[in-house]
Amino acid sequence: MDELLSKFTKIKRQNLTKLIAVNFLMFATITFIIFIWLYFEPKLITTKIGIALTILGILVYLFVYNKLIPYLRKIDENQSNSEFLKTVIKLKEKQKFLQTKMLQIYFIILTVGLCLYLYEYVSLMPFPWSIFAYVVTLVWIGFNWFYLRPRVVGKERDKLNRIIKKFESISRQN
Repeated sequence: MDELLSKFTKIKRQNLTKLIAVNFLMFATITFIIFIWLYFEPKLITTKIGIALTILGILVYLFVYNKLIPYLRKIDENQSNSEFLKTVIKLKEKQKFLQTKMLQIYFIILTVGLCLYLYEYVSLMPFPWSIFAYVVTLVWIGFNWFYLRPRVVGKERDKLNRIIKKFESISRQN
């Protein structure tokens, strides 16, 4: 039981550290996007809408992602096994919502924002290069969506599922 609690404490600490890092990186990204907006002074409204959508997508994702903080803090290793298990299952449900619905919304908003942002600069390129720029952007987003996202989501889900199964088996033994 102590080993299981220490594993979960490690996962909890990793999730909190990741949460802080994601917040820092996302706000740094927003700062960089605003810098680009101010420095390059886009002329077309599509570029401005694209920037605003990208920032909005990041902020919406962060808003929901940061709602995990209370669930992570609420989990106390001194709780009874059943209460601990209920709290971890609730965390898993919140994480599943974030990893499915919110990531879909985030990627859709981000993709539309990037495509609108690129329009002003791509329209100045020769046609083959403009197609190439969009293809590279969309391939990168697709790679993240179809390859990286499922791997990361799967690893996080597996960690929690293993702990939940072990706690359930311990609860049945008691």
